[in-house]
Amino acid sequence: MTMDELLFFNGHSAALSLYEKLKESILSQVPDVRIEVRKTQISFFTKHLFAAASFAPVRKAKDRPEPFLTVTFGLPYQVLSNRIDAAAEPYPGRWTHHVMIGSAGEVDAELMGWVLEAAAFSCGKR
Repeated sequence: MTMDELLFFNGHSAALSLYEKLKESILSQVPDVRIEVRKTQISFFTKHLFAAASFAPVRKAKDRPEPFLTVTFGLPYQVLSNRIDAAAEPYPGRWTHHVMIGSAGEVDAELMGWVLEAAAFSCGKR
């Protein structure tokens, strides 16, 4: 864990374990991942950005778990699932999805399947 990653969780320390599980899962399944800590998110790259972790409030405050972490990933199609909190198509054929997690157990096969597919999709972009 880098100092920048730790500083990102300043004021959100309870969500650090959620990020650690997500990061561990990504690094163990996606080769050659680069991580960049930005002001509003921690981004995961292969050739291009494929996923991010943030505190984006994609649910109303009363519906958010405590702690929470929002996992964002991009795919060439819209995922239709109750787990998807928000989805948008910023470019034709490129859908951005947001999933809010509240426990490390939610970093499961379904979520990681989407993240792995997003990593593969990002490698195919120009």
